Amino acid sequence: MSMLVRFAPACLSASQYDETVRKLEDAGDFPPDGLDLHVCFGSDGNLRVSEIWDSKEQFDAFGERLMPVLSEAGIDPGEPELIEIHNIVKR
Repeated sequence: MSMLVRFAPACLSASQYDETVRKLEDAGDFPPDGLDLHVCFGSDGNLRVSEIWDSKEQFDAFGERLMPVLSEAGIDPGEPELIEIHNIVKR
């Protein structure tokens, strides 16, 4: 079952976000298997991330690679909100 994952860290800057994505891409870990959609939005210093995953298991597997990168960048993602998706409509 597809999952919506929403991250709302206390503080996330554009430079922290960009550095994290770059490191994950350089390591070949981004975009990961199972990630259908990734959106970063908000104002600098108050960015949020929402993602759609094919399964919770794939999200959890990526989390094991993601967490050390976030820690290194000084990002505390807090507890993500996980929501089962009922329907997805694409253009």
